[in-house]
Amino acid sequence: MSQHDDPVLLARAREMRANSTKEERRLWYDFLNKLPVKFYRQKIIEPYIVDFCCPANKLIVELDGSQHYEEPSLLYDKNRDDFLKSLGYTILRYSNYDFARNFQGICQDIWNHLNLPS
Repeated sequence: MSQHDDPVLLARAREMRANSTKEERRLWYDFLNKLPVKFYRQKIIEPYIVDFCCPANKLIVELDGSQHYEEPSLLYDKNRDDFLKSLGYTILRYSNYDFARNFQGICQDIWNHLNLPS
């Protein structure tokens, strides 16, 4: 079964898009969907769902709430990142705290990782 045929993953990705956090909504509507490259929200990369993905640039952007800094989430995220990196992806992780304090800096960091002209 391919990632796009898994009804559980598809339902979960749709639910996550419909119930995105305020940080995810801001990053999407104020930055990512305006870029000259295509990003996807809640993209399935078997067996995971990532917050944002630009397949053409092999870039994943994750916004992490406080639960990501507690066990067992730290181990889960490490295993997840290792798997995604094995597929050639670069993963950018930003805490919601840093996002609230430095939105423009995060956008610039994403831009820099895309290697787009200024």
